Amino acid sequence: MSIRVRKLIGTILLLALVTVWALLAMALAQVPLIRDNAIASIAYYIIAGLGWVLPAMPLISWMSRQHKSEVRSRKSEL
Repeated sequence: MSIRVRKLIGTILLLALVTVWALLAMALAQVPLIRDNAIASIAYYIIAGLGWVLPAMPLISWMSRQHKSEVRSRKSEL
């Protein structure tokens, strides 16, 4: 699979991830324990705001990985 196709697929998946993550975070923010407690609310929004990065990291790594044939052709050019 070429790097261009990987980036296209990865971009679509990242957009889907962020959308689903935001919707779930908004829904969970309405739990009375989080909604009624200021400290829990601040902690929740920090965790929820940064939490999407962990599942996105392997996807971004996969997107930027080069195909073996591309690596071989670049080595032969050098």
